[in-house]
Amino acid sequence: MGTFEEHNRNQELVLSIQEALEANDLLSVRDALGLLHPSELADLLESLPSEIRDELWVHVEPAAEGGVLAEANDSVRAALLENMAPQQVAAATASLDSDDAADILQDLSESRADEVLRSMDDQNRARIASVLSYPEDTAGGLMNVDVVTIRADVDAAVVLRSLRLHHSIPEKTDSLMVVDRENTYLGVLALATLVSAPTSAYVGDLMRADAEGIPASTKAADVALLFEQRDLLSAAVVDGNGSLLGRITVDDVIDVISEQSAHSFMSAAGLNEEDDFFPPVLDATRRRSTWLAINLATAFLAAWVIGRFDATIQQLVALAILMPVVASMGGVAGSQTLTLVIRGLALGQVGSANARLLLCREMAIGVLNGLVWAVIVALVAGVWFSDVWLGVVIGSAIILNLVAAAFSGAVIPLILRRIQIDPALAGGVVLTTVTDVVGFVSFLGLATLFLL
Repeated sequence: MGTFEEHNRNQELVLSIQEALEANDLLSVRDALGLLHPSELADLLESLPSEIRDELWVHVEPAAEGGVLAEANDSVRAALLENMAPQQVAAATASLDSDDAADILQDLSESRADEVLRSMDDQNRARIASVLSYPEDTAGGLMNVDVVTIRADVDAAVVLRSLRLHHSIPEKTDSLMVVDRENTYLGVLALATLVSAPTSAYVGDLMRADAEGIPASTKAADVALLFEQRDLLSAAVVDGNGSLLGRITVDDVIDVISEQSAHSFMSAAGLNEEDDFFPPVLDATRRRSTWLAINLATAFLAAWVIGRFDATIQQLVALAILMPVVASMGGVAGSQTLTLVIRGLALGQVGSANARLLLCREMAIGVLNGLVWAVIVALVAGVWFSDVWLGVVIGSAIILNLVAAAFSGAVIPLILRRIQIDPALAGGVVLTTVTDVVGFVSFLGLATLFLL
């Protein structure tokens, strides 16, 4: 189904459920909810105001609650959890993978999370506690501890018999983890290799010893990059001694990549990707006001720069007309470089080893673009206002601003990363200030020197 048709279907579903709730037709509400996958239910709840969401949550089947909580964003999940008893949370998470259950418990206060853990059976409590012991944005926090392990000194026939004795194996199992007697990770045996190998062949001869385990402390972004580079479907997670802790599967990595993409997109506007779509008005106003205040401060700085040249502008009105051209050209050029560098930092492609080369390359691009567009803008301005020197001044200002924009777009995210500030969050604000100030100073300063 295409995106447009899917959008219409979702909107029709939301409308029909709202109408059924208003009519107190609870049977229709339950029937509609029962047709949805947990991820679709999570999307539906995220698209509704909190009062309707709470009313709808009551009618979600208990068997689906865990899946919905696992798929919902942090804000919506936290709001739903507030109204759930510890025993209810424990029951909802019982059938989930340990990493998904841990994500849910991390949205609870420490005291409530402890209550939920005490409500679980010993096996579930141990599974989830092992994941909770690691930060959420690390390999340890992403891992699922439900893993099938085998030894290297047994043959394929023994492994196959052992698998048949299992009532089930963990979902998304594409490989078995090979360990020694002390649970030290040795490698993986792909199921495809196992079923096609002679039954007399030993695991040690069939396994891939080069499939390295991922240290539990590895950042989630680095895990995602590793999966992308090596086309992995799953990977082992190990501790500092090389002991097997669990595994990460590709669905967990897709979630990380999706969150990174949403973070970059939303941060550019000073928003949080995990925010509720229908937050309380006062809370949303307070959060957004922070960035409006920062923007106001930078706007006053640009206005102050312009004010320093008020006498120049009064004598030549054309300068006021053309000022936005200089600033906007620098802003666009700088944003292109900024986006490129932020993406490179996120993917691990930009660092101290190649930062200088990247800076020189972007500066060269800024110079060439500056020369090309300076000529074009100079001709347009010169003909428009019948003033050749005005064209020369604005052309020179554009060259200066595009070079400054390229330099700033490359350097700003590197500096922000060095001082541990998210470049995606603050880079755009800083860059806009630089290109505005440099553009106005160069254009109005050159005009003061050569046109008056």
